Amino acid sequence: MAVKIFIATDRLDSVLEKLSTKIDLWIPALLKDDKSGPTGFVPYEPGKAVAFDRQTTMSLKKVLLPQVETLLRFEYRKEPEGAINSTLAVEDRREARPTLVFGARPCDVRALTTLDRVFSNGPYVDPYYTERRKNTLFATLVCRQTDAKCFCSSVGGGPADMEGSHLRIVRTDDGYIVEALTKEAQSLLDNLGDAPDASREKQAAEIVEEVSRRRVGDLDTEGSAEAFRKRFEQTDYWVQMVSQCLSCGVCTYVCPTCYCFSITDEAENLKGERLRSWDSCMFYHYTLEASGHNPRPTKLERYRNRVGHKFSYIPERYEGLLGCCGCGRCIRSCPVSIDIRQVVGHLKENTNE
Repeated sequence: MAVKIFIATDRLDSVLEKLSTKIDLWIPALLKDDKSGPTGFVPYEPGKAVAFDRQTTMSLKKVLLPQVETLLRFEYRKEPEGAINSTLAVEDRREARPTLVFGARPCDVRALTTLDRVFSNGPYVDPYYTERRKNTLFATLVCRQTDAKCFCSSVGGGPADMEGSHLRIVRTDDGYIVEALTKEAQSLLDNLGDAPDASREKQAAEIVEEVSRRRVGDLDTEGSAEAFRKRFEQTDYWVQMVSQCLSCGVCTYVCPTCYCFSITDEAENLKGERLRSWDSCMFYHYTLEASGHNPRPTKLERYRNRVGHKFSYIPERYEGLLGCCGCGRCIRSCPVSIDIRQVVGHLKENTNE
C-alpha cells in the first residue's frame, strides 16, 4: 500500500522544518526580496516561503553540479632537510550528504537522465556528481502551471511524469498530498502528517489523471539529428536563426541539461584549491586554444553547436536520448527572444535548398 500524507497549506512550513531535521532539504524560493523576481532552489531555512506558483528561473542542476565547487585542496610542504625539496599534500573535498529536493518539476528531474549519461555511465565516472546523485531524493510536483514556453511532451516527458522521482506532490484546493514512490522515501513521511481522507484522495487522483492527459508543446523532434547534419553547412540558415544572439550565455546557465565547465587552480603562497565552475559553449573564450586558434570563433558556430549538441550529437551518442527536457527556460530568459523550438522546427524544412 502506498504511503501518503496530507499537508494543509498553513502547515507546510512546519512540516518542512521537521523534514529538514531528517535530511538536508532544498526548496524552490525567491532569490531576491521581490515577488516577481527570479527563483531557484536554495537550502531550506525556517520561514523561507516555497515558490510553487511558477517554474523556477534556475533549474535544480546546481544541487548536483554546483555553480562553483572545490574539488580538492593542496599544499606544498618544504622538507626540513633541504629548502629546494618539498612534498605535495592533497585533500579530496568530496561531500555527499543525504539530500531531498522538495518541489522539483518533472522536466527538471527528467533532465538528470542526460547528466547521468555524461557523468555517471562511463567510460569515465565523475565521483563528485555521482555520489551526490546517489544521495539525493526528489519530491516532484505534478505540474499544473505550464505556460506557452513549455514543451516537455515534445521531448518525451510530461507534466505528470514521475520518472526518477521518489515522492509525488499533488497540490489540492487546501493543501498537498505527498506520496512515497520508492521504499527509500517512505521513512521520510513518518510523523509528518495524516493520511488524506477519501475526498482529498479523489481530488488528487482526478488532478493526476487530467494532467497526465495534457500534451505540452507541439515540437516534432523526429529526425532532427539527420536534419541538423544536412543543415550544418547552410550558413544562410544559421545566420537567419541566430542573427539576434548576444552570446550572453544565459540560455546555458538556466538550462538543466547544459554541463560545460572549467577547472582552475587558485593558489596563494604554498596553498591552493582546485575549482570547477560552470562555463558556457556560447562564450568565445570557451573554445579558445593556447595557440590563439578558436574552432568556433563566431556566435553562429557557437549557437549551431548548442543546437547540435542537444538534438543531434547527444541522441547519436546516447541512443536516442535528447539533450533537452522541454522546460522552456532558455526561451523565457533570452534577452532577444530566440526560441529554440523555431530553430529545431525549421531544421527539416527545405533541407535541400
